[in-house]
Amino acid sequence: MRRPAFRALLALTLALALAPVAGAAPPTLIPRDVLLGNPSRIQPRISPDGTRIAYIAPSDKNVLNVWMRTIGKSDDRMVTADDHRGIRTFFWAEDGAHLVYLQDAGGNENFHLYRVGLGATLDVKDLTPFEGVRAQNVIVDPAHAKEMLVSLNQRDKKVFDVFRVNVDTGESKPDTQNPGDVSDWFTDANFVIRAAAASNPNDGSVTLRVRDDANAAWRDLVTLPFEETGGLIGFAPDGKSLYVETSIGSDVTRLVRIDAANGKELEAIATDPRCDVGQEVVNPLTHKLEAVSFEYTRREWKTFDPAIGADFTALAKAQPGDFSIISRDHKDDRWTVAFVRDDGPVAYAVYDRASHKVTPLFVSQPELTKYTLAPMKPVTIPTRDGLQMVSYLTLPPGVPAKNLPLVLFPHGGPWARDFWGLNGQTQWLANRGYAVLQPNFRASTGFGKKFLHAGDKQWGGTMQDDLTDAVKWAIAQGIADPKKVAIMGGSYGGYATLAGLTFTPDLYACGVDIVGPSNLKTLLEATPPYWQTLRKQLYLRMGEVDKDSVFNQKVSPLFHVDQVKAPLIVGQGANDPRVNIRESTQMVEAMRAKGLSVEYVVYADEGHGFARPQNRLDFYGRAEQFLAKYLGGRAEPYTPVDGNTAAMK
Repeated sequence: MRRPAFRALLALTLALALAPVAGAAPPTLIPRDVLLGNPSRIQPRISPDGTRIAYIAPSDKNVLNVWMRTIGKSDDRMVTADDHRGIRTFFWAEDGAHLVYLQDAGGNENFHLYRVGLGATLDVKDLTPFEGVRAQNVIVDPAHAKEMLVSLNQRDKKVFDVFRVNVDTGESKPDTQNPGDVSDWFTDANFVIRAAAASNPNDGSVTLRVRDDANAAWRDLVTLPFEETGGLIGFAPDGKSLYVETSIGSDVTRLVRIDAANGKELEAIATDPRCDVGQEVVNPLTHKLEAVSFEYTRREWKTFDPAIGADFTALAKAQPGDFSIISRDHKDDRWTVAFVRDDGPVAYAVYDRASHKVTPLFVSQPELTKYTLAPMKPVTIPTRDGLQMVSYLTLPPGVPAKNLPLVLFPHGGPWARDFWGLNGQTQWLANRGYAVLQPNFRASTGFGKKFLHAGDKQWGGTMQDDLTDAVKWAIAQGIADPKKVAIMGGSYGGYATLAGLTFTPDLYACGVDIVGPSNLKTLLEATPPYWQTLRKQLYLRMGEVDKDSVFNQKVSPLFHVDQVKAPLIVGQGANDPRVNIRESTQMVEAMRAKGLSVEYVVYADEGHGFARPQNRLDFYGRAEQFLAKYLGGRAEPYTPVDGNTAAMK
């Protein structure tokens, strides 16, 4: 996630992709609301009895809600009634009589857990009705249809205890108390919390902890030092062993099975020398591990059961793109699946295992099928010190791939990564005439521990150098016009935007920052209390910015405003719990004090990003005009969206 043959093939593929199309012209301008507005329908999940699906779709007020239909019929009805922010996370209760969803207030990320009964009245109950408390780590089990396990930081805002909740009555009982260092909990096949992942506040290591039953004492099983990566997947069906990802003994993570009594490795299950373990498929009924993915540039599956191997072969042939399982019924006869592609909407279908038949349901954004979209090409870019960045290049269709305006689009996290597939922002930029480059810079996850830890304490340092190297690569390839390069991103990508304008001011013509930190000290001071168990890991990866003022000033863009030469636009959610509004405000005020060009938009009902389509379309409308002004791309006319809650500051 590096072989000579692979690089040669990639070079040939890139050369073909960059070849101009004779007589071609730019495609039709795609409306922003088609690319960046609410989807039509997404996330179809099958009911436990296999007869119905529930999915997310907009209401008549364009607010995302949960809908339900009988498979094979057109009896769709909306079963939730959110009228403002929209619902994005839901699932079936295992009894099949309720749907469950998570929702916060204004983006504050203090999620409440709700259930809605599917009778005539559609009664809704808040199962966690506690002010300032966050629900997370919700666990369900088909064999315990009337119960759910949910973690709440009700007793102590810094840590999450487990509660056992009755879906019918809403009654909640304490199940497992957090000793103060646990960040995640795991059940065995009997729906008992028997494993935990605990963070060590002294050295940043993570310890996998187990117990023999609900009344037994906890014992430490395996410790992953900070330098290693991995984590617990869950118990094997026998309850005496566990599936674990670990990089111990390897650069990339391996999927192994270990003894729950002593932590010894019993079986090496799967690995890929290019990249870390991706997504595991575990049977919800038998708890047997059935498949695992690896995603170097695109998703590849490895199966462990002949039956599911035949299913995956059928799915791979059914439609173009990379597939994944969304949900399964209790008999495991029917699945809902998603097919992701780079140049079209996500396609959803019902899969019948007996016949291997794939029956289409719907696509996420049917309007996109009317337009020409741009393919996303994997490319590997070398850094100045010899690392290899798996990156994605999207070129505007219909124009020669030469001397184009470029938008460098680093991902957030930064301990995350970009993936191949449809990306609304990328397609929006490409349709407007920009080449878009998404580099997985050092510190990105999924490419091994060496690559991950090469980014330790390198915010604004070699992590930023990687972004500079990506731009210089695009210029050297003849793709990018060196005078028309923008940097744009959200969260860490927003920080990278600010760092790009301050630390490499001659490289960029402009910047677009969405909820980006400007001062790492104040960033950490304002993080939510429940980040406390990860504090040591943050110090080891970022540096002790709240104790070392010299280091903090070196890497924080706020203290280098006088070096900025390019104009900037900033978007911020007023309720952001991760990157406090102060991060944007102090940067804007410092720039304005220097007489520098900066636009600032705050959304009163948003958090870490723009969930409401009104706000999202408003900001991207402003950003589109901004980019057209400084890079010369195309632009759809912009007027403030009705009901917009933005305030220019």
